[in-house]
Amino acid sequence: MKCGGLSNTRPADQEVQTLIETIREQSEEQYGKPCELYKAVEFRDQVVAGTNHNVKIQISESEYIHGFIFKCLPYAGDQPKWCSQQIGKTKEDPIEPFH
Repeated sequence: MKCGGLSNTRPADQEVQTLIETIREQSEEQYGKPCELYKAVEFRDQVVAGTNHNVKIQISESEYIHGFIFKCLPYAGDQPKWCSQQIGKTKEDPIEPFH
């Protein structure tokens, strides 16, 4: 991945799952209700002055959301920030950049 460029889509791992768990409450608040599931499926990253994470999250058996999370550089010490989400996504929908 080059600085500023969006990575290829990759399967989510435990690190991405842990990341989305830190912002789950904010995501569910924006969604308007608790999610049945909350499983990271795949993701794309973008290195900026920190890292943008675009994550496909399964929230029920057939429904997905795309979440946008910003994680600042380690020296800043801030927690990941839930920025926005796109609802009504399917398993097949590609992760496209959004803010």
